Amino acid sequence: MPTAPQTTDELYRALQENDRRPYGRTRTVTAEELVDAAEQFGEPVPLIHALLELQEAYTYGSEPRKSPVVFARLLTLFDEQPDVFDERLRHLLFWRFKWVSNALRQLPEIPLASLRQWLAEMRDRYEKAGLALQPYYGQVYQLAAHVGEDTALAYELWAGRARTRLSDCEACEICERARYHLVAGDDERALRVWEPVLAGKESCQEEPARSVSYALLPLLRTGRSERARELHLAGYRACRRNPAMSGEVGRQLEFCALTGNEARGLELLAENRNLFDEVDSPLDQFDFLTGVEVLLTRVEQLGHGELPAAGWAGRNWTVAGLRAEVGRRADDLAARFDARNGTTAHADRRRARLERAPLLDALELTLRTRSLDDVAPAAPAAVPASRTADAVPESLPELILRARALEEQGHPDARLLWARLRTLVAAGDYAHPDDAAVGPLVLLRGDLLADEADRAGQKDEFAEAAVLHEEAAALYDDAGAPGQAALSRACALLARAQLAPDTGTGAEADADAGGVEAKAAALSDAHAGMVRLHEQATDLAPYVEARLLRLRATVLGLRLQTTRNEEHAAPVLAEADRLHAFAVRHDIATQISGALLLRVSTHALTGDLPGAVAGIDELLERLRAHGPAWHLPRTLGLRGRLQLGLHDAQAAYADLTEGLRLAADWPAHTADTGRLHGDLAEACMHLGRPEEALRHLSRAAEVQLRHGSRMEALCTYSNAARLSLDLGHIEDSIALLDSLLAEPDVAAGELDDRLTAQLRLTRARALHAGEDLKAATAEFVALAAESSAWDDDPGSHAVIAGETAVLLAESGEFARAREAADQAIAAHARAPRYEQLSNCLRELARLQAKQQGPDGLSDALGFLTDAGRIADEARAAGFEAAGRPLDIALAYEHGRVHAYAGTYEEALAALEKGLSLLGDTGPQGEHAGEWAECVRLAAAVEGIYLERPAPALARLDEAVTRLTALGHTEEAEPLTSLAAQLRDEA
Repeated sequence: MPTAPQTTDELYRALQENDRRPYGRTRTVTAEELVDAAEQFGEPVPLIHALLELQEAYTYGSEPRKSPVVFARLLTLFDEQPDVFDERLRHLLFWRFKWVSNALRQLPEIPLASLRQWLAEMRDRYEKAGLALQPYYGQVYQLAAHVGEDTALAYELWAGRARTRLSDCEACEICERARYHLVAGDDERALRVWEPVLAGKESCQEEPARSVSYALLPLLRTGRSERARELHLAGYRACRRNPAMSGEVGRQLEFCALTGNEARGLELLAENRNLFDEVDSPLDQFDFLTGVEVLLTRVEQLGHGELPAAGWAGRNWTVAGLRAEVGRRADDLAARFDARNGTTAHADRRRARLERAPLLDALELTLRTRSLDDVAPAAPAAVPASRTADAVPESLPELILRARALEEQGHPDARLLWARLRTLVAAGDYAHPDDAAVGPLVLLRGDLLADEADRAGQKDEFAEAAVLHEEAAALYDDAGAPGQAALSRACALLARAQLAPDTGTGAEADADAGGVEAKAAALSDAHAGMVRLHEQATDLAPYVEARLLRLRATVLGLRLQTTRNEEHAAPVLAEADRLHAFAVRHDIATQISGALLLRVSTHALTGDLPGAVAGIDELLERLRAHGPAWHLPRTLGLRGRLQLGLHDAQAAYADLTEGLRLAADWPAHTADTGRLHGDLAEACMHLGRPEEALRHLSRAAEVQLRHGSRMEALCTYSNAARLSLDLGHIEDSIALLDSLLAEPDVAAGELDDRLTAQLRLTRARALHAGEDLKAATAEFVALAAESSAWDDDPGSHAVIAGETAVLLAESGEFARAREAADQAIAAHARAPRYEQLSNCLRELARLQAKQQGPDGLSDALGFLTDAGRIADEARAAGFEAAGRPLDIALAYEHGRVHAYAGTYEEALAALEKGLSLLGDTGPQGEHAGEWAECVRLAAAVEGIYLERPAPALARLDEAVTRLTALGHTEEAEPLTSLAAQLRDEA
């Protein structure tokens, strides 16, 4: 706290400000300082308020040892000066007897006799104050349940009594009643009792997150796995990183362990690492550590005990090491509680949780499903089980020769053999075979480097690929393999050309002619260099020369793709024809296919989609007859994309689905499985199947991530999160984004800052959609501040600042909302965002008028004036809105704002203007809904607020007749309903 309050008014303001902070050390320390400040005033009431705030901070900050001490001071003040406690303060005092009971239960060093003595004190105080005893019996029951005694009588004495003003909230009592039935083994009854809380009808500070954590396993046991999945996502978000809810986090980890989501469990454990050190409650520690141990035990049983795990600070933990330490500490806590209570309840409960078998082999909890293998150190990928692959030769010479033979064919299994050889060569005891057919070790090292370079290039790591290809070329020179050296240098030329300035994205990129020209020049130079290498090389093996020809055609194809200049098409086709003739002459099936594919791509790039489809049909026929079979998935994928270009989504879907089916036989990098899933997502969207599209986007990102295309995967996941949000799957979207933002490179700021910002922006929108206004507003404010420095992208800042303004207005912070709106308007002046900004300004006006009524009218009209200027600019620029026309939307909002402010004549005039702008065609065209709503609001203003029902009814009846005649019965329903209301009130 920068400065101690100097007056009681300042103290109360500081207490209110601290109350808005999240629970944790910052809030607790500030509360302690405010108690010290309150004592300086020598007045009991300010001190009482400060002590109440401090006890709340201790209670919800998981510091149960300190809560009773603060309450003792409050009780002393009450005994000494009861008159200074008004009704509210008195209510809070008696309410918090329960807080102290709960705190004492959490401390095994407090004797059981002291707990019972405190309950006797509570009963005595309640009786003397004339208060009903249901809250007291609730605490008696909770102590009996904690100790492990027979709870039947205690439950009846509590649950059979009527609730009082001092009873725990309805949600908390529901949880206790449900847990009673759960302990009795009646899952179905427990879930029925829980339903109001799980459905969100009852809630409080801790609920429904607490109930959810207990209900997850009963839901699974009763076959409600989808409901469990949904509640896991929402419940976990409500308790994560919260020391006061560490037990709930532990049960969420246990749920992951028992549903085949061990990898997600480890991810959530890392996110909650703070709980190892910040939880001061022994009972909460016990619950948390037991859940952690369930997870770690499961991971260890699956053979991943050496995986890293997040534990207590100051040490790097493995799963096995952390599991042992967690087990030791949890056993000690159980023993301490059981010694205090004189039972074995805690040891028994702990044993039952640890011995529980998995309830499901696999339950997809999020859009980003990962296994323990995905988080384990990378290992060479195995050949898919759906295809029978040749056995890996055991003899080293045979292994080397087989790898080279497969490489010559372009066979995808070559990569597996190179990976095996890389491991063998790296071993300290490697002995190279003395075999003339195998060649020297330097030749093999060249092969391995060339394979590594190819893999880097496939991940778009062109700088690394160029260096590796040059190193491979040098090794091939030393090995006396000039053809291979020339091929590697040609590959290096291609990699370097792809490092040239890119064209970027968006409209700004289209205008960057300099970047296009630079990249095209680099590709032209690379082609010239390849031709020289080809001409200078002698005695080339056919497969090497074919690959050189393929590179020559490829680099020109990339040039055409960069420039989209039709003059660049003929050279590509000429090189493709040269490659095709050579490959046919030497019967090199892989390159025959490659040449035909280059022809198809060239036709597609020049806009000749029918010609491209005809060419690809010929290619598919050849591949099915002569192979290579591993080219079929990619070729079908290309045909699917061509069909999308021809607007035949159904045909595209069929091709892409077949491609994906065949891709299962081959490694993902060969079949481009990620691209197939991504294109299928697009086809599904065109076919109106967004849920299926979402699944394909998620699969595409998984494949891209495994293949090492990290940026591409994160972009795909970002698209999946946005689609999930659009579909109303709010918690799925948030869970996915939380997982991505927790990635080490993202959290450390090493990722592209704009992509990170996009992930955060989508998350903020999802939080807003999920009605977490506080968290959403905080994220938007942070993003608006960061995006203000994006000089190269003021348009994005305009959109973000506008949305930030709306959220601030929803929170009632209109001064800050005006500041954010002004930032959005200034950024819009540099990069217009007419529709987005107009929408935000109109919404700001609506919110201010609705919340403040007549007092907010002037400022609300100021927002609408700004929106009017935006509409004028849009009209002058020839801009057409995707949604409602800006002028019509503005007129409607003027009407609504004036209606909220009570200036009804002005409201009616504005709505009449809106109807005039829509004109006679309003009910006929695509804006029938807007026309009907304008009529409805005008009639409501006229008939209800201006008390002129006759013209209002005439307006409504005419509109209903017109809409019904045009078939807009749904739009007519609200008008019919309003007309009936007006007639009833007449």
